[in-house]
Amino acid sequence: MTTTAPSRPSKPWGLFGAGAAAIAACAVCCAGPVLAVLGGVGAASAIGALRIPVLVVVAVALVAGILVARRRRRVAARCTIPARADLGMPTLGPPDKGL
Repeated sequence: MTTTAPSRPSKPWGLFGAGAAAIAACAVCCAGPVLAVLGGVGAASAIGALRIPVLVVVAVALVAGILVARRRRRVAARCTIPARADLGMPTLGPPDKGL
């Protein structure tokens, strides 16, 4: 029975080197999308943190606008003089002959 000797000894680091190269290639390829997702999550959390204070500011501005508008209407209603309004509507019936 003859045994054949291996042509070269096995290197356990060859598989590790291939895995490291694959990881490095994946990191280079996927860095942009991963950073974009992380940036989107960061922007969403910043908006979420600012949402409540912004809603309070908008609500205060809305209430202040409503109060100012009601006050102006009330003042304008007191300043008007009741008078007859000529709307320029046509009259129904035969025209007057200037008697």
